[in-house]
Amino acid sequence: MKIRNKLFLFYNGIVMVLLFLFCMVIFFQSKNYRLQEFTGLLRKEAISAANIFFNQNAISSDILKLLDRNNYTVLADEEVVIFDENYTLIYETGDDNFQIPVNIFEKIKSNKEYYWQDKGHEFLGIKFENKKQNYLVIAYANDHLGLIKLKNLAFVLFFGSMVLLILSAAAGWFLVNNMLNPIQEFIKKIDRIKASQLNERLAAGNQNDEFSQLSDRFNQMLDRLEKAFKAQKAFVSNASHELRTPLTSITGQIQVSLLANDDPEDLRKMIQSVLEDVKQLNRLSNNLLDLSSLDNGNPKQEFTLINVLDKISRVRSEVIKKNPESTILINFEVKEEEIPELMGNPHLLYTTFFNLLDNGIKYSPYKTVNVNVINQDDSILVEITNKCIITKSDDLRDFFEPFKRGLNSRHIYGHGVGLSLVKGIIELHSGTITVELVEAGLISFKVLLPKKI
Repeated sequence: MKIRNKLFLFYNGIVMVLLFLFCMVIFFQSKNYRLQEFTGLLRKEAISAANIFFNQNAISSDILKLLDRNNYTVLADEEVVIFDENYTLIYETGDDNFQIPVNIFEKIKSNKEYYWQDKGHEFLGIKFENKKQNYLVIAYANDHLGLIKLKNLAFVLFFGSMVLLILSAAAGWFLVNNMLNPIQEFIKKIDRIKASQLNERLAAGNQNDEFSQLSDRFNQMLDRLEKAFKAQKAFVSNASHELRTPLTSITGQIQVSLLANDDPEDLRKMIQSVLEDVKQLNRLSNNLLDLSSLDNGNPKQEFTLINVLDKISRVRSEVIKKNPESTILINFEVKEEEIPELMGNPHLLYTTFFNLLDNGIKYSPYKTVNVNVINQDDSILVEITNKCIITKSDDLRDFFEPFKRGLNSRHIYGHGVGLSLVKGIIELHSGTITVELVEAGLISFKVLLPKKI
């Protein structure tokens, strides 16, 4: 069932229930009021007749009946009867000879006042005391006018509620249609959005309501999707190009060596060159896999307690082993009783520090990198500084974009994946990484990692 129909039925269901309860309250309140009013009139008639009967002995019973029948407040078919304590009739205003069951007398005596209905009449019996003797006075009559008013009220309530239900149904249908029309427009617009048309956007509402917020959020999601699709397309294109280059180089070298009759020394140099290309290809593949795992996997499941200083020291050994002529100086501002530890993924943090130190050595004309580790209360700051040929801060804008390489990398082998991977890993650990040109030819990377995520 559509939401439109659900809302319409829900709205009308609520109106129907509330209207029913409202009518029931009015009807039963009116019914109780009629009963109390008529019971009060019966009580008044019974007490008046009893007072006249017991206190005016000079008046005969026939005259009392005549006075009672000509009373202006007389009720329809009104009768008043008086019984002594032995249930013997001693006075009645009419000739109905209405038979009163004995159990009724008992209820009147025990309750001192008792109301009941029988054969269209309404009865009220009261216990009356006169000269230390108990009597039972019963007044009964028909409330034709009150019952007619009650029926008319029920008729008005029923047909009035039917009219109100019809009007509320029409108003509810109009309201639901008017409120859900933006959803219909959203659906039509969304149906036109394809993978090749991610530039389409929903119309923003003029009001700051939920539909406008939904439209804004959906447009923001489309912005992210369009950006992701473009990034994925660029990633695939650049990755294909970067993979094709070493593969082409390896293929060419092998083909040349097969055609040529090289001596063992030249063959060894060719194999060494192929091995370097394979290592670069392997590193590129690992970086691409790590970069993909940041989006598709859940590396946070592998978080453990890591000593950052120890991790950087191990990375330093590997970088120096790869670049024997390099120099990496580590300075740490850590108290003896403190351990620079944090929760993180060991493999990914190793990759982060390796890429930063390796790039620092690769792009430094002096092959020297300074590392400063500062242990703070809630985080660890790692600052990596090295000399480079960058002279303008504008050259740092695309440092963390995948496959983006600066002007200083023309004669240096690389793929432009390392720093974008570093940024993704740092963000995965809820940290930040910034790069700045401290002075001409001196660049500084600052990595801030929280100890708890």
